[in-house]
Amino acid sequence: MGSAEMCRDLATEVEKLLLQPSPYVRKKAILTAVHMIRKVPELSDIFLPPCAKLLHERHHGILLGTITLIMELCERSPAALRHFRKVVPQLVQILRMLVTTGYSTEHSISGVSDPFLQVQILRLLRILGRNHEESSETMNDLLAQVATNTDTSRNAGNAVLFEAVLTIMDIRSAAGLRVLAVNILGRFLLNSDKNIRYVALTSLLRLVQSDHSAVQRHRPTVVECLRETDASLSRRALELSLALVNSSNVRAMTQELQAFLESCPLDLRADCASGILLAAERFAPTKRWHIDTILHVLITAGAHVRDDAVANLTQLIGGAQELHAYSVCRLYSALAEDISQQPLVQVAAWCIGEYGDLLMEGSCEEVEPLQVEEEEVLALLEKVLQSQMSLPATRGYALTALMKLSTRLRGDNNRIRQVVSIYGSCLDVELQQRAVEYNTLFRKYDHMRAAILEKMPLVERGGPQVDEEAKESKEAVQVSKAAAPIPTEPQASKLLDLLDLLDDTSEDAQHPPPLDPSPGGTLVHLLDLPCALPPPAPIPNLKVFEREGVQLNLSFTRPPGSPALLLVTVTTTNSSKGDVTHFICQAAVPKSFQLQLQAPSGNTVPAWGGLPITQLFRILNPNKAPLRLKLRLTYNHLGQSVQEIFEVNNLPVETWQ
Repeated sequence: MGSAEMCRDLATEVEKLLLQPSPYVRKKAILTAVHMIRKVPELSDIFLPPCAKLLHERHHGILLGTITLIMELCERSPAALRHFRKVVPQLVQILRMLVTTGYSTEHSISGVSDPFLQVQILRLLRILGRNHEESSETMNDLLAQVATNTDTSRNAGNAVLFEAVLTIMDIRSAAGLRVLAVNILGRFLLNSDKNIRYVALTSLLRLVQSDHSAVQRHRPTVVECLRETDASLSRRALELSLALVNSSNVRAMTQELQAFLESCPLDLRADCASGILLAAERFAPTKRWHIDTILHVLITAGAHVRDDAVANLTQLIGGAQELHAYSVCRLYSALAEDISQQPLVQVAAWCIGEYGDLLMEGSCEEVEPLQVEEEEVLALLEKVLQSQMSLPATRGYALTALMKLSTRLRGDNNRIRQVVSIYGSCLDVELQQRAVEYNTLFRKYDHMRAAILEKMPLVERGGPQVDEEAKESKEAVQVSKAAAPIPTEPQASKLLDLLDLLDDTSEDAQHPPPLDPSPGGTLVHLLDLPCALPPPAPIPNLKVFEREGVQLNLSFTRPPGSPALLLVTVTTTNSSKGDVTHFICQAAVPKSFQLQLQAPSGNTVPAWGGLPITQLFRILNPNKAPLRLKLRLTYNHLGQSVQEIFEVNNLPVETWQ
């Protein structure tokens, strides 16, 4: 109950009581000193000298309180941390005595000698050994002794063992000791106690980045934990399983995750589906396997996938020319069985519209031969249009597919024309506009219909690995910026009038055209030699926020053909010991910009480096003005409600030039 003023006034009195003859008074004085330091950290220096003497005490309460007092001092004062690193050998000796002989039997629990004191000493050693080679080396042998000799048949022993594992993970321990710590956590996964299994999964998730190969040995046990009935355990097991996926085990792990996706609770389906799709993008061995994996996810949990899954799959199929027939046959069969999964229906409608001629030919030899008639395909798309389950966007895909089939089918187009004309009076404005435009194509511009509705051009992709694809994508963005045609004068003037740009800005915007047409210019060389483009520098990522382990990073992409558009991916990670919940990220830009916020991948970031939250910002910057962002973050973390508002003014120049 003591206030900060009271603590300052009584600090010297408490210091004197620390060395009183009565053990009870000393214990209470130590606890009071802990409170004072928490309340007024600058009082730390007063309590440094008595602590070294108190470490020689044999009394359980005094020793336990002294360890707690030293921990508080070290966490609040770098000078105290350096001071108490000198007592590491003494702490090691105390703990060794506890492990081998014990202080007193009255404080033993289930055969474990004074587990509360052991746990506190291990926590203090963890603080003193962090980032300090000499202290870590002093405690290595003792930690190995604790890890191998502690009885794990009782919960008290497991508590001591877990603290030893955490200490091994945090200090600069030997490689063999870290492997031993991972193996202990692996044994914890086989424990019948759910709390111990949860603790093991959380700790392994924290270790997976630094000791990946050691954690990888326990992959079968982790996968078994996916079948846990407890939601907390299965969620942690899912996060760890996704973190263990790599190029060598992607097939086996994806198969296990797909099996889990079919039976997992509804609140885990979105995370599981997103994790499988991300793993497939990063480690897909072949394009066909990649397509099959995404299709399986869409069929199993299509309603739970992220919004970009449809665009990613259509781009993947469009870029795999040799798999067009295979993809359209697989998607047609899936659509014929189920039209309730909207992302699946959208991809299937797009694919049938693009490659419907291959479906009719039955040219795919890799799947069971399909004998599909034109009327069956049209009837299936009409069923999608009429279904109550179809979203307006899905109906748009189906209507466009019907229109594209009018140039790919050999039969009469009257049925397609009738369906399109019906939707000319649809209540949905977007669908009505499409239908009216398609009707106009039939009536006035029928001679141009085949050219307008021809197949989408192939998307050039760098390779099956997503990191290579990202690199190629960034190069293509930079090249398209350099080689983009200069807008015509009327378009430029309309844009300038609309945005009310200053005169000097408009001159800057129109300045590049006279420099480019020179025969020896860089642009001409780029256009003449498209295969020998110099790789441009990628836009660097930017860390804009960090607090108590919660970090916000921005990555940037400029889509080809849209130099005014910037895609900003906001990634939120959490390396702290507590989950981040109810996370909301809001953004604002100056009036000359247009901002669209996509839905985030979730609102919870698990502790110890769990699955991050990603969110996409689409920013339109027609006049290429310097970009500024104002962000507002709200979330709950470590029992507190956090709200942060800040402005980002140091965005890379490449994001707006």
